[in-house]
Amino acid sequence: MGLADTFYNVFVKRNSVYVATIIVGAFAGERMVHSIGDSLWESNNKGKLYKHMLEEKQ
Repeated sequence: MGLADTFYNVFVKRNSVYVATIIVGAFAGERMVHSIGDSLWESNNKGKLYKHMLEEKQ
């Protein structure tokens, strides 16, 4: 059995598992994109954000 056959048998053969895999993958992907976007935003705006200004005052 090749890799494609194994993938099919584990994730795609049953519709309920396939749908669950898509939903879990979508949530994981969204969280990953969100965290990358937030870290890029904060690094580009270092010292300009309200929470950074509060940290400097303390």
